[in-house]
Amino acid sequence: MLTKLLGKVMLVGLLTSLVSCTQPAEQSNPSLEPSTISEDTKVIVLGDISKNPAKKIRRFQPLANYLADKLSQFDINTGEVKIASDFPTMISWLKEGEVHLYFDSLYPAMRINQESGAQPILRRWKRGDGDYHTIIFTMKDRGIKSLADLKGKKVAFDDRQSTSGYMLPMAALIEAGLKPNEKGSSSDVVAANEVGYIFSDDDENTIQWVISSKADAGAVDNQTFKQVPDDVREAMTILAETEKVPRQVVMVPGNMDPELMAQLKSILSTMHEDPKGKEVLTKFQKTAKFDELPTLQGLERMQQLYNIVENR
Repeated sequence: MLTKLLGKVMLVGLLTSLVSCTQPAEQSNPSLEPSTISEDTKVIVLGDISKNPAKKIRRFQPLANYLADKLSQFDINTGEVKIASDFPTMISWLKEGEVHLYFDSLYPAMRINQESGAQPILRRWKRGDGDYHTIIFTMKDRGIKSLADLKGKKVAFDDRQSTSGYMLPMAALIEAGLKPNEKGSSSDVVAANEVGYIFSDDDENTIQWVISSKADAGAVDNQTFKQVPDDVREAMTILAETEKVPRQVVMVPGNMDPELMAQLKSILSTMHEDPKGKEVLTKFQKTAKFDELPTLQGLERMQQLYNIVENR
């Protein structure tokens, strides 16, 4: 019970940060102070999670270099990229101050906040969009016309850390009165009173699994769904669309020096106005810009969705 209570308290802290993003945590960690960074490593470190580190480093390094060029007042002159193989490793790095900037969607950001104390400072317009939502779909020839018709069927999700491919559709199913139950494979039997879900590990896989009947329905973000060829989309039925959430957030260690944090926010939020910065953003998965996180009218709603999934 104590663990759940602490989790809820930390989640409230994250959601408050999503509104203001102005007050850093009061405690300090010398390893994150600019002077200590300058004496030892003189680097700004960007982090991500991937099984293909070389590809990620190519995408992140130009941004790391750009930031390092702008942080001379902190004696930082080098940008580095660290790629974790899994989620726990990234949490550890953020907690210990080995990574200074991390980019992710809302659901994993909430988890990272709870487990590492990292906080969001900006919104990232990944692939040109500031927000996005989930589309739950099926094929017209399946005879499935609503979420209620998914009882006894299988739904394909992206992966367990995905906001649009797991948290949002999972919450939608539960709120529709359904009982999602994970299955190990597409061949597993689904009881008549439940909805089986399987992980495809990729949005494109989800779409193909639905088309090929490996799954009866699937959940992908609206950007991905828009890329489906017109003739294929015409053969699909949209069962539900979730509310919109920020596309991605920029996370920093919760005890980062406030001056360094403020400078990072300033550099990132004005990059799109600088020709060189704009070029770097294009290389960074076609990021349009970084800006202040919007005040979320559904702040309590986001907490509710998270709790629905975590405590089911």
